[in-house]
Amino acid sequence: MADAMKKIVLATGCLGLLVAIGVPMNAAAGDAKKGKAVFDENCSMCHNATSTEVLVGPGLKGLFKRAKLANGKPVNDANVLNTINNGGDSMPPLGDALKPADKDNVIAYLKTL
Repeated sequence: MADAMKKIVLATGCLGLLVAIGVPMNAAAGDAKKGKAVFDENCSMCHNATSTEVLVGPGLKGLFKRAKLANGKPVNDANVLNTINNGGDSMPPLGDALKPADKDNVIAYLKTL
């Protein structure tokens, strides 16, 4: 019984660490190929995927290699998802327009740029 309790305590501690450092517990890997299709349909009119050149919004090539988003927040899944959901500056919020799987797929695609 003592070994089982140690495993539970260890697992709980690891879970707490993941939450503390901001790893979303529902993070899905996403499908970059599907994400490209979602991006092309919903994002490409304002964001350039092949360069950092600004269209209406910032170019997104190399987004996940950057230190910060245009809003100054660190580039990570949670902050990119927050921007997709809530918009910012001239970007409209897409939280209700895209399914959660579509958002995961777009983030997976952005990581390939």
